[in-house]
Amino acid sequence: MSLKCGIVGLPNVGKSTLFNCISSGKAQAANFPFCTIEPNIGSVTVPDERLLVLEKLAKPKKVVPATVEIVDIAGLVKGASKGEGLGNQFLANIRETDAIIHVIRCFEDPNVVHVDGTVDPLRDKEIIDTELQIKDLDTVESRIGKVFKQAQTGGDKNAKRLYEILVKYKEALERGKSARSVHIDNADDRNLAKELFLLTDKPVLYVCNVDENSAKDGNYFVERIREAIKGEDAHILIVAAKIESEIAELDSFEEREIFLNEMGLNESGVSRLIKSAYSLLNLETYFTAGPDEVRAWTFHKGTKAPQAAGIIHTDFEKGFIRAEVIKYEDYVKYGSENGCKEAGKMGVEGKEYVVQDGDIMHFRFNV
Repeated sequence: MSLKCGIVGLPNVGKSTLFNCISSGKAQAANFPFCTIEPNIGSVTVPDERLLVLEKLAKPKKVVPATVEIVDIAGLVKGASKGEGLGNQFLANIRETDAIIHVIRCFEDPNVVHVDGTVDPLRDKEIIDTELQIKDLDTVESRIGKVFKQAQTGGDKNAKRLYEILVKYKEALERGKSARSVHIDNADDRNLAKELFLLTDKPVLYVCNVDENSAKDGNYFVERIREAIKGEDAHILIVAAKIESEIAELDSFEEREIFLNEMGLNESGVSRLIKSAYSLLNLETYFTAGPDEVRAWTFHKGTKAPQAAGIIHTDFEKGFIRAEVIKYEDYVKYGSENGCKEAGKMGVEGKEYVVQDGDIMHFRFNV
């Protein structure tokens, strides 16, 4: 499975700069390429140091990392949901994304003109929130009429439940609340709600774009955003896009490490952004490792072995027999699969095994 995120924000907040940094292979810790799918869509690898370690130990013919697809939306402006600016035509592109990366300007710079004249992160956040909410309200209202008729006839057993969900969303959106503020406990109802592809129902990572001096600890603007999102169950990340663009221009991994150390940072903001997106969606990684290939596979936290096998191929899940599991730490300690077997560190797990982050898996199946 591939994670897909949409980047939104007002014009001149550093959104495109950040996208360009992500799109540079140099911005990643591992030397894996970025590829452009469309002018505003790209696919970038997930930074994972464990892949590099497994590559050295297994010496495979190829290494396949997990990927994240990034959709760069044109800068939204007030009224975008009604066709103002360029944003409206791109809003559809993020309907099927897994999460939204909302870039907010948290820096002063007289040389970078703000679309509304002054720097006010809370105002900017509210503009984007409102535009997405209005778009969702349009979606909900158009669906309510159709679903209400289906619910009345009784021919569709899910129609009544979906109608009740839509009404809850409508009430929240009319109050200026995002769809994600509506709590739906029933798993079947959540699946129905997910099929609506509401923009404000998606998890949000707020990226505060700061000046160079605030790259490590943030600033007053960041604290205002942090306070504002306390009740949103959202994540926040501090990034200095200007610094990221400088990192992206450096040729070697060693140069980037030196640069980051001088800035007091452990890793680049781009790497932290992608990892944060994973965390936001409760995603983890297991590996397959052998002489032909070392590959990272993305799964939702709590996934059991048969479903994890199905990520590779549906036949693996249908005919699942067992999973042979080596913990990453043991693989590194004993140096190979055979070394782990000899040390008694390969576990044999059944259908109820919950896959853990970093597991090295080999599935046995029969179809």
